[in-house]
Parts: sequence; C-alpha cells; structure tokens
Amino acid sequence: MNVVQAVVGIIVAIIVIAIGLILLGANQGNMLVNWFTDAGRWLTTPFHGVFTRSDAKQDALLNWGLAAIVYAVLGGVIARFTARF
Repeated sequence: MNVVQAVVGIIVAIIVIAIGLILLGANQGNMLVNWFTDAGRWLTTPFHGVFTRSDAKQDALLNWGLAAIVYAVLGGVIARFTARF
C-alpha cells in the first residue's frame, strides 16, 4: 500500500462514517459525531447540490456517496500511476 492509497482510504472512511452518522440520526451535539460530519461536509463540498432532495438524509447519501465513489476511483487511478515510478 502506498501513501496515496492510505490517504484516499482515510478520506473515504471519514465520508462513509459521516454518512452513516447522518442516516442513523446521531446526536450532532456530540463532539465526535460533530467532527465526522463537519469533516465529511468539508471533504464533499464540490459535490453539494449535485442531487437535490428535500430530505437531508437522502441528500447526504446521494451527494456524499457520490463524493466517496469519485475519491475512491480517482485515488485508485492516481495510486496505480504513481506506483509505476
């Protein structure tokens, strides 16, 4: 595993954990929950509004889920490319 794969893995994990916490309705007043959702919100900023739903949970699932997939795919491509050098 190279550095790119590790960083992308951490980014995707943060986003997925944040999605799970939102979907489960975790207490946003909790410091740990708040950290993950804030970090997830920041990491997925370019993807906000790609899909618009009236339900915040569906919105997070679709937009943040898309962000996690894009990060994973692009990170995998970059990791393979950099592994050759």
